[in-house]
Amino acid sequence: MKKKVVVALGHRALGTTLPEQKEAVKRSAGMIADLIEEGYQVAITHSNAPQLGMIHTALNEFGKSHTDYTQAPMSVCSAMSQGYIGYDLQNAIRTELLDRGIFRTVSTILTQVTVDPYDEAFYTPTKVLGRYMSAEDAAAERKKGNYVVEEPGKGFRRVVSAPNPVSIVEIEAIKTLVNADQVVIACGGGGIPVLEQDHRLKGASAVIEKDLAAGKLAEELDADELIILTSVEKVCINLGKENEEELGEITVEEAKQYMEEGHFGVYNMLPKFRASVEFIEQREGREAIITSYDKLMEGLKGKTGTIIR
Repeated sequence: MKKKVVVALGHRALGTTLPEQKEAVKRSAGMIADLIEEGYQVAITHSNAPQLGMIHTALNEFGKSHTDYTQAPMSVCSAMSQGYIGYDLQNAIRTELLDRGIFRTVSTILTQVTVDPYDEAFYTPTKVLGRYMSAEDAAAERKKGNYVVEEPGKGFRRVVSAPNPVSIVEIEAIKTLVNADQVVIACGGGGIPVLEQDHRLKGASAVIEKDLAAGKLAEELDADELIILTSVEKVCINLGKENEEELGEITVEEAKQYMEEGHFGVYNMLPKFRASVEFIEQREGREAIITSYDKLMEGLKGKTGTIIR
């Protein structure tokens, strides 16, 4: 049987502007094609922070200038970012596969992810996004019930909650495609956060940490491996100190210990380790790899990267 993997692409695999994204996805497509040539079944998720900020800013500025239009909710902006990124990414992967003589359908699924309305994150928003605002605009945002923070000398910015993913709404569709040996792009940007209200889904004014969503996707797909691609070949502990140390192959217990000791940044490496540990603990035989984009295949062969088993 083929091994099933979930690959989480960070922002460096996508770029931050339209031209950058066009070029970046070509490089990412090559890595995905390498996996498929090796016989893996692949599901892909990705970050969306720059794209989400761009879309949110553009639609809100449009709404300010055109009184007949309402400003876009965060969930709508998230959906748009999934479609926009997925469009470029799926076409780049399709082209790369065809260039190699591989015929495989590549699909993007607009994915909703349920969150708990009582998640503590809703009381302590942490994710900053969008443009800088004046004090007047910030006051208007607060009147609407939104959170705003000031960055001295720069202005004010919107800040939203980052609740934990609970379940993936479209998981059965994703499973069907992956099990049929198709390439699937799903849970982009952590998924569109939604709240369940009876049988209805309501968009939440929040974002989901994309690494945690990647771990949830890997768990619900019953994947064999979770691959988180980032900017470093190996994760370090005691970063910047004399006793700085690269992590190679480690156990779940060691990963937990390093998290408890505070070695990882709350907004960069900590979610990657948390997602990896939670995924691995659900079933024996799983592993997670955290490494850089250019070292993916070496990491799969155990030659480099931080590997958690």
